[in-house]
Amino acid sequence: MIKNIKNNDKLVFGSGSFNQLDDILKSKRNQSFMVFLVDDIFKNKPLCERIPLQQEDKLIWVNVDLEPKTEKVDKLKEEIMAITGKEPDGVIGIGGGSVMDYAKAVSVMLNHPGSSSQYQGLNLAYNPPVYHVGVPTLSGTGAEVSMTAVLTGPEKKLGIKYDGTPFNQVILDPELITEAPVDQRFYTGMDCYIHNVEALQGITSNPFSNALANQSLKLCHEVFLDKKISRTKADAKLMVASYLGGMSLSYSEVGVCHAFSYGLSYVMGLHHGIANCIAFNQLQEFYPEGVSGFKEMLKVQKVTVPEKVTARLSDSDINRMIETSWALSHMWNHALGKDWEHKISKDKLAEIYRRM
Repeated sequence: MIKNIKNNDKLVFGSGSFNQLDDILKSKRNQSFMVFLVDDIFKNKPLCERIPLQQEDKLIWVNVDLEPKTEKVDKLKEEIMAITGKEPDGVIGIGGGSVMDYAKAVSVMLNHPGSSSQYQGLNLAYNPPVYHVGVPTLSGTGAEVSMTAVLTGPEKKLGIKYDGTPFNQVILDPELITEAPVDQRFYTGMDCYIHNVEALQGITSNPFSNALANQSLKLCHEVFLDKKISRTKADAKLMVASYLGGMSLSYSEVGVCHAFSYGLSYVMGLHHGIANCIAFNQLQEFYPEGVSGFKEMLKVQKVTVPEKVTARLSDSDINRMIETSWALSHMWNHALGKDWEHKISKDKLAEIYRRM
């Protein structure tokens, strides 16, 4: 079966495009209210004053110190429904990849019964979501275009993924990412870089996904290797790279690094971007050219990646990481082939995890 992918319905890109949010929402307002899920890092910051809140709208500050969790999604749903007892006209996520995932997941769950953990997987959700808008303030995760709302649940880290997950509207304003700290910007940007490396190297890669990944990879090189590029130009290119990299995955797949990073995040609570960097730093045997480029970017950007983060973990914790990673058969299948279980062992995973 050839994939028939769903992407965003509408997209606006350009510096200052955030100012169009109010006009965009006008046509979607009915008899209810809008919910703005905003990264709490923007409390008392200028961006807060620019959010086009109407009288009945609800602004909910979202803390993303931890990876997005199903428990938090369920609590947000309860909080929103408690306002008037009915669903809002729309959910607008403003923040990094974690806020994007929360906004997507909450919009889905407002039209589904039970806990979000019940819908972790492919096509388990079935009702249309509430209208939802993504406004990224970090670039690299591709969450603004991804079909997946990645969540850590009580039993696994896995996304809600179906045709309703992608945002109805995305606003890509490079001005919104200019204040991102250097290290965080790098770790998140490397998620995009790694997306491209993995999408290009695997059995599900194809001319369509490769065209997107190659262009995104080219932009990543310009952003992180060109010492003379201005921050303004770099931010605009990074925002486009993130979007293209995220799109490439819709028609290809992630691979070995993401399989490892899911284990790191699930057991250690590490954010996705830094978990990817920690894992990728040890995967030269799988992606020699990609890892070499990654190490060069580290030097140019003068950023370091934490090492020996697993040194004090128990065997039980390592085994939990292994089982989390091993269960992601679609990633291993893409990277190593349909007989992947004969090409890598759990002992090998343990050895690599111990190096991290």
